[in-house]
Amino acid sequence: MILLGNLGADPEVKYLEGDNVVAKLRLATTESYKDKSGNRVDQTEWHDLEIWGALAKVAEQYLKKGSQLYAEGKIKTDSWQDEQGQTRYRTKIRVTSFTMLGGKPEGGSAPSMPSSVPQEARSTSPAPVSGGPDMVMDDGDDDLPF
Repeated sequence: MILLGNLGADPEVKYLEGDNVVAKLRLATTESYKDKSGNRVDQTEWHDLEIWGALAKVAEQYLKKGSQLYAEGKIKTDSWQDEQGQTRYRTKIRVTSFTMLGGKPEGGSAPSMPSSVPQEARSTSPAPVSGGPDMVMDDGDDDLPF
């Protein structure tokens, strides 16, 4: 799973038993297109992200509400029984690497990542991404044979 979007809130970080750390994030991705009438339509989806270990500490220190983020991870679905005995499901993305994009978040003064951040906590460079959250899709006619 690859996502490119903006954080809806500061990371929620929990320090668990031992050295385990988990950061939970809400990431908004937006698809923009023009409808048949030519009006611009924006559709925003919210994704629950979960980051573990050294990357969670990096997220806590450097990510803020509004930060633009490129994240790679795995889809994970949890299930549980609610109070009425119904089985409930929640799907989240377990982030394996991320890259901070853009400038400083609005109202924030996030410092740049120092070289002292351990190599295992650094994210990998993303492959080139064509388009982005503001990509405009045109449903008009084209010369493609299919």
